[in-house]
Amino acid sequence: MLITMRAVTVHEVPDDVTASEERIFLSNLQEYVETERPRLVLDCSRVRRVSRATMHLLFSCLEEAMKRNGDVRLAALPAETRTAPQLAGLRRLFEVYPTVAEAVHSFQQRPMAMPPGLDLEALEVAAENAA
Repeated sequence: MLITMRAVTVHEVPDDVTASEERIFLSNLQEYVETERPRLVLDCSRVRRVSRATMHLLFSCLEEAMKRNGDVRLAALPAETRTAPQLAGLRRLFEVYPTVAEAVHSFQQRPMAMPPGLDLEALEVAAENAA
């Protein structure tokens, strides 16, 4: 029996997300999410605050991956951002890991599954509210 492992792609989230940075980031991400069941880890180590623009970027990444039955994990959120009230909403939609290595490894531990009750329509509404 042959088992093939799909690649996990890691992308570093900018420290201060602006509209132009979001467009560039999502444009660069396209080639990675245009595969079947993309698996992405967003390295948040540079994020200093979870702004609405940052949340919108993260929701947009998740939406693009989910359209193709993929998933996105967050990694390395700095301590000062972990207590942000906005992060509570993110934790319902994303699995969050202390390090990039742990997030990458999480894809290999178990099959991907959509969290119960999560659908694309709810995700789109969350992304619109963050904008």
